[in-house]
Amino acid sequence: MTPEAFEALCLSFPEVEAGTSYGRPSFKAFGKFMTRLRDEDGSVVIGCVDFDERELLCEAEPDTFFFTDHYRNYPIVLARLAKMDADRLRSLLTRQWRKNAPKRWLKVHDADEASASTQRRKR
Repeated sequence: MTPEAFEALCLSFPEVEAGTSYGRPSFKAFGKFMTRLRDEDGSVVIGCVDFDERELLCEAEPDTFFFTDHYRNYPIVLARLAKMDADRLRSLLTRQWRKNAPKRWLKVHDADEASASTQRRKR
């Protein structure tokens, strides 16, 4: 993926906007940090990845997934953007997006998605 494709992917989620976090460009969902592209190594910060899953990802795909000492004690994994595809990154980022979303908002969103899915199957 390119940085431009990453930006477009992030902004495709409802209620996501470009912003800053600790003085760095980032993307926020519902006003809370969702992700950012790290200039220092071209990696993406992906939250909501528990420690066991992070270890598995890093072990299975060390060219793609890793973490630094800074993130060691947080449920976060870093992914080299150049090695990611849009579908996989969307799947991983959806966790953080859903965590940030208010529960009442998710209830309506999920109902709308289910309805749209049913309509597509009827065609």
